[in-house]
Amino acid sequence: MKIEDLFCIENKVALITGGSKGIGEMIASAFLANGAKVYITSRHADQCEATAQRLSERYGTDCIALPGDISKMEDIDALVAAVSEREEKLHILVNNAGASMAASFDDFPEEGWDMVMDINAKSPFFLIQKLLPLMRKAATHEDPARVITIASVGGLKTPKFNNFSYGPAKAAAIHMTRVLGAHLVKENIICNAIAPGPFPTDMLARGISGVGDRKSVDWGKFKDINPRARTGSAEDIGGLAIYLCSRAGAFTVGATITCDGGALAISS
Repeated sequence: MKIEDLFCIENKVALITGGSKGIGEMIASAFLANGAKVYITSRHADQCEATAQRLSERYGTDCIALPGDISKMEDIDALVAAVSEREEKLHILVNNAGASMAASFDDFPEEGWDMVMDINAKSPFFLIQKLLPLMRKAATHEDPARVITIASVGGLKTPKFNNFSYGPAKAAAIHMTRVLGAHLVKENIICNAIAPGPFPTDMLARGISGVGDRKSVDWGKFKDINPRARTGSAEDIGGLAIYLCSRAGAFTVGATITCDGGALAISS
């Protein structure tokens, strides 16, 4: 089989949460460059609209912004309604929106724990649940609908930062992927997760420097930290997402694939 057939996602409709920046934007770019129609959502409306416009112009295809805060059930309902008004089918859902909070163990607040758990574990579950009617219409035995949940290597090992709820929340997302993968494969809906390591994002910048701006970090220092001697790139995460959403990934179910340059492999 030819590469263009194995990895084709052309004309598929995708929804990417947290798609206005970071890993979400990287995946949106990869999908758009390969012929998919992409909806992105983010709680920051201005940024979401600006990213959608920039990506639409760059790739000459549709990237549509649907801003909202998916930590709130009413915003999940509004997002599902907005997609349903525009599309009869949804082929791909990427649960990428995430949150972290750092504080000392003695002072770690309940609201911080709940916020991180809600966004990283609870919201993906209910978004999948409420989008099932659209995904069922897209799903066939030959070409299943796909769900990718962006977890983290922090859900597979002990994180370095004092973000005590982040690792447990991502671990929950990883196990949820396995549970839903087993359940939804019966309906030709395939669930998998990606566990990224270091990517040059605002979230990682906040953990490293305390400032949520990736421009504030010297990413070059990862040459001495990561086995691949760098941080992840848009090609790394985008290529893996395309694999999972194409014919090439149609027999991979309930898996969590690391994308971390070998950081987990060498961890003790």
